[in-house]
Amino acid sequence: MLETFDYKITAKVWKYEGKGAWFFVTIPKTEGDQMKEEYGKKRGWGSVPITVRVGTSVWATSIFPDTKTATYLLPLKADIRKRQNIHENDDIEVECRVRGRKNI
Repeated sequence: MLETFDYKITAKVWKYEGKGAWFFVTIPKTEGDQMKEEYGKKRGWGSVPITVRVGTSVWATSIFPDTKTATYLLPLKADIRKRQNIHENDDIEVECRVRGRKNI
């Protein structure tokens, strides 16, 4: 069965220079607010569970709130970046669907 996605965004990949040097994309505020409303529950650190597709890779993860941007951050695992040839400062297309949605 083909996965359906509710959100399609283009975002720049950036690297957090702190411990672990994680790579992220920032979810635009409009989409982040919609995803938060769609999920509706509180989880650890305010995260929202999502399913993501970037290129041919599909995986389950969570987005996490960022106080600096007042929206969410999507972490990009090293294996996903490697499989999809993603690098810092690349603009990538990300498709997302909230998991465990409330009835709205």
